[in-house]
Amino acid sequence: MRILVVEDEPKMAGLLRRGLVEEGYAVDVAANGTDGLWAAAENPYDAVLLDLMLPDVPGIDVCRQLRERGLRVPVLMLTARDAVPDRVAGLDAGADDYLTKPFAFSELFARLRALARRGPSERPPVLRVGNLALDPATRTVLRGSTRVELTAREFALLELLMQRPDEVLTRSRILEHVWDFAYDGDSNVVDVYIRYLREKIDRPFGRSSIETVRGSGYRLRPEPSDDAAHQA
Repeated sequence: MRILVVEDEPKMAGLLRRGLVEEGYAVDVAANGTDGLWAAAENPYDAVLLDLMLPDVPGIDVCRQLRERGLRVPVLMLTARDAVPDRVAGLDAGADDYLTKPFAFSELFARLRALARRGPSERPPVLRVGNLALDPATRTVLRGSTRVELTAREFALLELLMQRPDEVLTRSRILEHVWDFAYDGDSNVVDVYIRYLREKIDRPFGRSSIETVRGSGYRLRPEPSDDAAHQA
């Protein structure tokens, strides 16, 4: 999942980014409401963590403008204010959830999983390609009835591939979504993680669903489920 953090306090923004990256999210940070609005309009985020108190445009107004522009990305409002009227104002502006500072990262991750489970109406709660199933809410992957254990980054990469089955994804696009804009390492990291995924979801099951498209990138080829294969 790719997350936008809109937070003006550098220390808090840094803590959020570090915690989310360690959990396997790709994270972009905007330091004010104006930059947050631009980023949310220009990039496909899975969720926005939006601080209520921003130096230019208040978080409530940012959220309201996102909705007025037709952007349905889930918004989790972050604030030090715990008064009921503040929570109501945020929700009325279009926020999907509300988290009061200080908070435990475990609660933040749980709320993000809940948002992923609800997600935009057109996205299924569980992604399925052939007999491969990925549940963003519980962070689980099944090949048939066998659970496959993935690291946070492997999970994020597989989720991206399964969101766009049979679509060729370039290395730069994968880097942008699974890592983030701040990543400045070798793009070879994509090839390395593709290899890791193949070793876990393909080779042990006699599959070859992750295809290399020479000169372009990678795609996840829809394969028949085991039941369909047996019927054939």
